[in-house]
Amino acid sequence: MNHEQAHQHLSASDKRLAALIARSHRYNIEPNPKVRPFDALAESIAYQQLSGKAAATIWKRVRTIFPKRKFLDPKLVLETPDEKFRAAGLSRSKVAALKDLAAKTIEGTVPTARAMAKMTDDEIVEHLIQVRGIGRWTAEMLLLFDLGRPDVWPVHDYGVRKGFAKIFGKRKLPTPKQMDKHGRKFQPYRSALAWYCWRALDAEKKS
Repeated sequence: MNHEQAHQHLSASDKRLAALIARSHRYNIEPNPKVRPFDALAESIAYQQLSGKAAATIWKRVRTIFPKRKFLDPKLVLETPDEKFRAAGLSRSKVAALKDLAAKTIEGTVPTARAMAKMTDDEIVEHLIQVRGIGRWTAEMLLLFDLGRPDVWPVHDYGVRKGFAKIFGKRKLPTPKQMDKHGRKFQPYRSALAWYCWRALDAEKKS
């Protein structure tokens, strides 16, 4: 993705957005060539509905179940008793989701990074949401932050919706359907737009 082109396109689309871009930390996400979808999604499951600090502690404990392994092995995850994951701090539903992710990775429902490189965003999402505990939002975060896809528009993300309303002076929080419609003029750089919606809220926290 050409970040400069993205910034030029977004800035030319709206003066308010241009002003935010000028004063914000720049969008600079690149695809992670070392990403392993299984590991990234497993970590996402562990982090769901928890504060970052609590989730990081639990995830560290999960990783210590498999010492000396840089990457998780889906087969070993399936063979590990649920009690070990529960002792690390994962809820029953998260253990079930992690094991379903492992099973669907082995059977090929969850594509490898190499396979994903040849797939569209929608194709990847359709595969991933077949896994227990993984919805569209989690799949979109993988597309945006790990795969570095340029045109991801997470219309259900509360922060993106709230930031969009702040940037464009909307009194009411836009619905996902409205977000989809409003976002079209920013194609094909909606990942950067989502980034700046989050940045708009960063500015709000500091003020």
